[in-house]
Amino acid sequence: MPAFRVDRLWPDPAPDLDLDEAFADFALPPAPVGRPFVGVNMVTSIDGRAQLGGRAEGLSGRADRRLLQLLRVPYDAVGSGVGTLRADDFYSHLPADLAARRVAAGRSPQPTAVVIAGTGAVPTDRRWFSYPDQPRILVVGGGPAMGEPAGTELLVAPTDTPEPGWILDSLAERGIHSLLLEGGPTTNAAFLAADAIDELYWTIGARLLGTDALPMIAPIPNSPWADHPREAQLVSLHRSGDELFLRYRLGRIGP
Repeated sequence: MPAFRVDRLWPDPAPDLDLDEAFADFALPPAPVGRPFVGVNMVTSIDGRAQLGGRAEGLSGRADRRLLQLLRVPYDAVGSGVGTLRADDFYSHLPADLAARRVAAGRSPQPTAVVIAGTGAVPTDRRWFSYPDQPRILVVGGGPAMGEPAGTELLVAPTDTPEPGWILDSLAERGIHSLLLEGGPTTNAAFLAADAIDELYWTIGARLLGTDALPMIAPIPNSPWADHPREAQLVSLHRSGDELFLRYRLGRIGP
């Protein structure tokens, strides 16, 4: 596996760090009272677009793809909307070295994989369904019944579009105390509208698109943050070549 180098720009600036070592102590703050901790990991172009031809692939370089895996390590579950599964063949299985890092920290080797769908068809031929050593949860909206895919727990929400609060309550009942969302923009928007995003990991790829592709968070009708924006605190900033890796914390978490 190639080693990637990053510069830590803030806090405590330091040049030419190994990416894995720079994020070896990556940990989550305490979860808010009453629900699991939720992070969002996204990549955009310089002009803020989160899709290139309908996918996130191609917006960033190889270091960002390794960072995506490193950010999964402290989370109990990694999820996405079904649109990401359709477009990118999304999967969240970790390589052996990071599975071993989780085990050394007293965690299961793999985070639970979660996909959030509505009432439409789910492409069960994707790699997401193919890892026997990773627990999987498929969340669907109430509507036409579908069979439970092999090795996958099926959760049927009481609404056609599963509500973030219901999803988080259901995950908490299963011992999941943190969820990392990896898109897409519509899923991110639903969790933001529910005030259920605690941290944001944002890669700015060194590319310009000039298209009308969606941003990392789709527009929210009657957004509760339109007049009083959600405040964020910059936790860290790293650079890999011409790309930036930012970590933001939204509001005060824990006591």
